[in-house]
Amino acid sequence: MKSVLVLYYSRGGHTAKIAESIAQQIQDSGAHCDVYSIADVQQSFAWDKYDLIVMGACVLYGTYHKSVFEFVTQYQAEISAKPNAFFSVNVVARKPEKRNPDNNKYLQKFIELSPWKPQHVKVIAGKVDYPAWRWYDRLMIQLIMKITDGPTDPKSVIDYTDWDDVKRYADELVKLA
Repeated sequence: MKSVLVLYYSRGGHTAKIAESIAQQIQDSGAHCDVYSIADVQQSFAWDKYDLIVMGACVLYGTYHKSVFEFVTQYQAEISAKPNAFFSVNVVARKPEKRNPDNNKYLQKFIELSPWKPQHVKVIAGKVDYPAWRWYDRLMIQLIMKITDGPTDPKSVIDYTDWDDVKRYADELVKLA
């Protein structure tokens, strides 16, 4: 039986939800899948038991949290030793053309700055959740959205994630294992 590891960094919980959905679809396909936040991975982690390592992270203010870069720097050898993939969750991908990895500047910047070069990449549209965000995050993102013709209503909660595409992506990952 194939065994897949899904790792993620999530700030507000949406990337975690996507990672869990990917893991569930992988399990539904008959493969084994574990899912962990990168904060839960310790030095003694059992990397060898996995056939594929997948990592996902969200973008906030145009970049990934520094812990994502620290993690891939620390565990680059372990991740690269297996077939591997990276998915980027960002709201700019609400626009279909920005879901193409070649057209998503945040994913391209990750590839440029990261010591780990993923073998397979995916862009997944994220979620706008103004009521759940701290006031200064809400104001900054509203400003960014105004500039990019996105939603600015402070009561807006809009999930741009294509959940059927997330399931298809999970099916692709099983084939990579």
